[in-house]
Amino acid sequence: MKHSAPLLFAAFLVAAPAVANEDLDEGMNLLEEGAKLFMRGLMDEMEPALEDFALELEPALREFGGNIGPVFSELMRLIDDIGAYEMPEILPNGDIIIRRKPDMPMPLPGTEGNEIEL
Repeated sequence: MKHSAPLLFAAFLVAAPAVANEDLDEGMNLLEEGAKLFMRGLMDEMEPALEDFALELEPALREFGGNIGPVFSELMRLIDDIGAYEMPEILPNGDIIIRRKPDMPMPLPGTEGNEIEL
């Protein structure tokens, strides 16, 4: 089955111009249907491998989420509104500067003057 789907699709592509000369609409519909069948077959063959991959990846993703979740929440609390900042600028020495837009209001009370040195 692995090799028959691409061959079937290729044969369909070769036969499609002859059909299209007779009736373009019918030929296009057949081509579309053939492509759908090809993709459906491909997905059916790949599904078990993708499920195995997802099962192997799940513990690592859970650990990553557990580690990065609290850090990301704290970062979002400090940022307050991501639209209030300009695009990051990389300085020649490698430092990254993210400036607050001049026309944006200051952060929530109690967070003014907080600077983070990384």
